[in-house]
Amino acid sequence: MKYLILVGDGMGDYPLAELAGRTPLQAADIPMMDELCGKGELFLTHTVPEGFPPGSDVANMSLLGYDPALYYTGRAPLEAAAMGVRLDDGEIAFRCNLVTLDGDDDGRWTMRDFSAGHIDSGEAAELIAALQASCGSGRFHFHPGVGYRHLLVYRGEHPGFVTVPPHDHIGREVTSHFQAYLAHPEWQALLEQARITLAAHPVNQRRFAAGKNPASLIWAWGEGKMPSLPTLVDRFAISGTMISAVDLLKGLGVLGGLDIVNVPGATGYLDTNYAGKAEAALAALRRQDFVFVHLEAPDEAGHQGLLTAKMQAIEDFDHKIVGPIITALRQSGEEFRVVVAMDHFTPLALRTHVADPVPTLLYDSREIVAGSGLPFSEQSGREHDARVGGALRAGHQLIDRLLQRPPGQ
Repeated sequence: MKYLILVGDGMGDYPLAELAGRTPLQAADIPMMDELCGKGELFLTHTVPEGFPPGSDVANMSLLGYDPALYYTGRAPLEAAAMGVRLDDGEIAFRCNLVTLDGDDDGRWTMRDFSAGHIDSGEAAELIAALQASCGSGRFHFHPGVGYRHLLVYRGEHPGFVTVPPHDHIGREVTSHFQAYLAHPEWQALLEQARITLAAHPVNQRRFAAGKNPASLIWAWGEGKMPSLPTLVDRFAISGTMISAVDLLKGLGVLGGLDIVNVPGATGYLDTNYAGKAEAALAALRRQDFVFVHLEAPDEAGHQGLLTAKMQAIEDFDHKIVGPIITALRQSGEEFRVVVAMDHFTPLALRTHVADPVPTLLYDSREIVAGSGLPFSEQSGREHDARVGGALRAGHQLIDRLLQRPPGQ
């Protein structure tokens, strides 16, 4: 038996007038997900425990079978694990976005773009290297990541300010949040030098000339120290692989004892290498028990408030990830159980994450249970749950259900 979890990050949404009261998931052409849902089980999963922020870190930790109440320490340490960055005692990892931040003459700051125009990894690496050269010290160390997503390791006690995700504030004034950093002299000096370095860098000068959003500043958030997770091998005696473009998911995989596949051309957006991800998943399942495949693009489109892009991302997930993987497994004759879900909703109207329970389908290739008979959508999940019950009140138990194990075993 093979086991799969396929995650379309942020696919969930609310009904939209532009779609005649449907959500993007309801309106999208998703024949494979609809088939699996109709023939399989459908239920709701609470991926975000009460009191936790509805981020991809908490939600995907739950989907991978780890209770955030026991293991969550912050987002950045997970990304550090993916990058092979060791955190010593006294060190704190911060996620470090390259952002486009606008200031006015009155000292107000606005978050124009949390991704600096979805800057590519090559340009970003040049900027991070320049920041390390000009701002790096015994207290601060920059590490390059993917696209706009990077890491800043700080040696010392927590500086005391409260950080916020930049993608929650697109187009909004962030003066109070920015001033929190500036209230700490050491961080104020860091940010001022970072601003000067980025403004003068040829990468940004070229981006400005081309009409692209420049990486005008860094934004540190999601901080924490390294958690310790029991591996899936130790917990369930299964071997597996994590396939994702983003370091957050790779870090969860590293800490969970999974193999990591770095798919060439995997970008975390609409232009990602879908075929490479699907092929990598099938190759992993030929030698292992379990694979977790994550697609970031629906979430990115949700943060930008782009309906067409979100629809495309959802359809690409079905046509280029779920469909090819399931078709190939069926042709091989291999028995399998697959979960298809999202980690959280990223509603277009809000452009940020919410903690609503997510619709989740579980399909067994043996088709040994009565199917839901429903298409895969948020509304189907709610209707089915209201009719038959079965919602998972703790998302970290999903993996037990997939593996047909008693919860907590």
